Amino acid sequence: MRLDPATDVFEAQRPRLLRLAYRMLGSHAEAEDIVQDAWLRWHRSDRAAVAEPAAWLTRIVSRLCLDAMKSARARRETYPGTWLPEPLIEPADEEMRADNITLTLMVALERLSPLERAAFLLHDVFDQPLDDVAATLKRSPAATRQLAARARAHVRIDQPRYEIAREDGEALTRAFFEACRAGDAAALGAMLAADVTLRSDGGGKVLAFPNAIHGVDRLIRLYLGLSRKLGPRMEFLGHAMIDGLPGFLSRVDGHLQTTAVEIVDGRIAAIYITRNPDKLTSLALPN
Repeated sequence: MRLDPATDVFEAQRPRLLRLAYRMLGSHAEAEDIVQDAWLRWHRSDRAAVAEPAAWLTRIVSRLCLDAMKSARARRETYPGTWLPEPLIEPADEEMRADNITLTLMVALERLSPLERAAFLLHDVFDQPLDDVAATLKRSPAATRQLAARARAHVRIDQPRYEIAREDGEALTRAFFEACRAGDAAALGAMLAADVTLRSDGGGKVLAFPNAIHGVDRLIRLYLGLSRKLGPRMEFLGHAMIDGLPGFLSRVDGHLQTTAVEIVDGRIAAIYITRNPDKLTSLALPN
């Protein structure tokens, strides 16, 4: 059945709008809600007066996201422990990965104000002209340029610095899982960077580390303790690329989790573990 022209136009933009909303909010469910709201506004609008539907829809979604980000920031101030974006698994979400943003950068974006985040994403990632971004944010072009520049300065050090072949990433993450399960201190020491950082998100629903843990020695002690307590109850479910980073799905003590790692100069520099079941409901497990 053929869609009507207005629906055709919107559906052509839907993947990009979902990607923008997810990058703004870090939540698949909230991104879907935002795009559905945009569809309703598009359906009610005077579409004959819209010269550039893509730009119009981008502006609507961006403004809806800015409103949502205000309440999201308030919720995260009371969020139990560390907050991480919902994991974005490839290749099922290849369209969402078209911008090449990684989980590391998504975490860095959390340090920005809503306006800085929007200016950076719209201008630097989604290639919107500065004047269009300024109109969306209801700021002058000069002020918008400053917002994007401040955002760029904050996230520059978090940009990916090391490329690794997919098969090498899979080999390293599997070896990392096995070393964690076995409590192999020597293997962990060989894989982890000296300044490695671990962040885990349980959302107050399941056990997770409330604060980031820094340093190879602390992490080795941590994983040795986990191995003693939970080693037999650690189950590897399969490899996954998680928002541009190599990782894997596993069950630990019966709870599903995703683990993504940032690799710098051949060593694991950051570990991101998502255990909050609310963020894993749409996860498709490997066969």
